[in-house]
Amino acid sequence: MSATLKVHSLESCGTVDGPGIRFVVFLQGCALRCQYCHNPDTWKMSGGTAYTVEELFAEISKYKSYMRFSKGGVTVTGGDPLLQAGPLVELFKLCRESGIHTALDTSGFLLNDRVKELLGLTDLVLLDIKHFDPETYKAITGAGLGPTLEFFEYTQAQGIPVWIRYVLVPGLSDQPEHIRALAAYLGGFQHIQRIDVLPFHKMGEYKWNELGYEYKLGDTPEPSKESLVAAMAIFKEYNLQVATT
Repeated sequence: MSATLKVHSLESCGTVDGPGIRFVVFLQGCALRCQYCHNPDTWKMSGGTAYTVEELFAEISKYKSYMRFSKGGVTVTGGDPLLQAGPLVELFKLCRESGIHTALDTSGFLLNDRVKELLGLTDLVLLDIKHFDPETYKAITGAGLGPTLEFFEYTQAQGIPVWIRYVLVPGLSDQPEHIRALAAYLGGFQHIQRIDVLPFHKMGEYKWNELGYEYKLGDTPEPSKESLVAAMAIFKEYNLQVATT
């Protein structure tokens, strides 16, 4: 029997989840419970639509010409794709055989043999680091920071290119001293291709309300342009390539 993936949704022409035009697969399931998550409807594995690996690859393949022309590929996000690493190995094998660039968008909370096998078939990791202070990281996500750093350091050891994503939330992740500590840590690695400093937004708040979850950031404003520029400048001080917003 073919392996199946629980899919929340598909996007055929993504432009912000890796290089070029991307076919983006949003999977069900996430171990974290981030305060600013804009897709809380992906948290539980019980939702979504089941696709066999072959069915999903057939959908991806329809856009192969766009990927080739734009030097794009397929990005798997969520939720968090690491919860479905097993069937993703089979999907990424098919992508590699067809010359399709693969990217994983993850918090890096899990590193086991199956995840390592998946990373061996991954061309790019988009790694979300929510905060560099362990206590604040746990307050934001409900999980520990250690596994994410272990995952990140493994990508360095394996020579897998990484884009770091950092969401700037006023009063939660915009403290200059913690951003500087993260930048100093990241500055010691050579496999980071870019840093994305992403402004907090509340576009997913309505989903929290519909699901009956308490949204704690209802009164939190979006970050100012000045605070975004200041955060980006700190990363640049450590010779990190920062993407413009």
